[in-house]
Amino acid sequence: MPVAVREQIASRSRIVVVKVGTRVLTRPDGLLDKQRIASLSRQIDQILATGRQIVLVSSGAVAAGMGRLGLTARPRELADLQAVAAIGQSSLVESYERALREHSRHAAQVLLVADDLHDRRRYLNIRNTLRAILSHEAVPIVNENDTVSVEELRTSFGDNDHLAAQVATLLPAELLVLLSDVEGLYDRPPTDPGVQLIPHVDGIDERVEALAHDRLGGLSKGGMASKIAAARMVTEAGGSCVIASGRQDDVLSRIFNGENVGTLFTTRGDAMPAWKRWLGWSADCRGTVVVDAGAREAIVERGSSLLAAGICGVEGSFAAGDLVRLATIDPNSATQHEPFARGLVNYTAEEVRRIAGLKAEQIRDVLGTSPYEEVIHRDNLSVIRRDSIGSPGADSPSNASA
Repeated sequence: MPVAVREQIASRSRIVVVKVGTRVLTRPDGLLDKQRIASLSRQIDQILATGRQIVLVSSGAVAAGMGRLGLTARPRELADLQAVAAIGQSSLVESYERALREHSRHAAQVLLVADDLHDRRRYLNIRNTLRAILSHEAVPIVNENDTVSVEELRTSFGDNDHLAAQVATLLPAELLVLLSDVEGLYDRPPTDPGVQLIPHVDGIDERVEALAHDRLGGLSKGGMASKIAAARMVTEAGGSCVIASGRQDDVLSRIFNGENVGTLFTTRGDAMPAWKRWLGWSADCRGTVVVDAGAREAIVERGSSLLAAGICGVEGSFAAGDLVRLATIDPNSATQHEPFARGLVNYTAEEVRRIAGLKAEQIRDVLGTSPYEEVIHRDNLSVIRRDSIGSPGADSPSNASA
């Protein structure tokens, strides 16, 4: 890929979210790597001096707590894990504050749970707070509030790759940088002979997703699969993403100099409106509406509303005005594909079941009323996956820039 493309992306990126993984920030003994934090802070200061704004999503709280407590293994019990995270969080932010203060800058701790972004009012409050912190030329250090996050209660983001992508779509940021201990996305398992780094992916589909070769273990929660999912979210919303090794010297400086570092995932198109970003990735869904291939094509390719004629089925229970997922069924296997869109539905689940497959003029005959022609209006629809799953597409790895 021409360096000019990277230079162009770097130059137009005024708000940047940088996620730093656990393996980047910790030494083999589990303690925080203070030299790495100092190096990152120096690079952040240099980038801020150009007029850009940076939000840092940082892992490392559990590792820092383990180091502070002298533990050699990650706790297994949830309460113990949350306690260690709480102890380590203060140490983590303290380390960033000390390093940034060397450059006359400050760190601002921001702890989130998934429910904070599900609610529209809290979502907007968080965005306003982050923007206010940035206006004071401070660096928000964002992390999940591990002391209260419980996946079973849907308050957990799952991992910091997903959290970073959520923050990037919230602001919005033109660029998301995911720093871990891998150089980027490879064209085959990293241990295979002749393996090559893919420098540029211009669209994510299931073939790109299949290139994720995770090696989970130790302190880290994420992996390449979660990074590709984060890149998909950001590029669908109108931004770009770089996956690179945080262990490279001056990796952030090199990225913003337009150098060929890591794997760049370029945007799908123009930035998505703020309302649709919230619908697409932050608001809480209540059910699923299954549609046929024609309805999917009309929504994805032509920006159409969802009509009853294109609906095949309904899953779950929801009220009018609730957010639902849209998905299609693979005709060969009868399995449901990943959702491709989300939107606010104009009818209840039971009403949608009754009018599924009908033309708009038939709705009144079945329901006795027809307040809306559309089951979901296009203004309340957000497309989150554009590739045609299960069929070859132009965005396959074979067409990614090498």
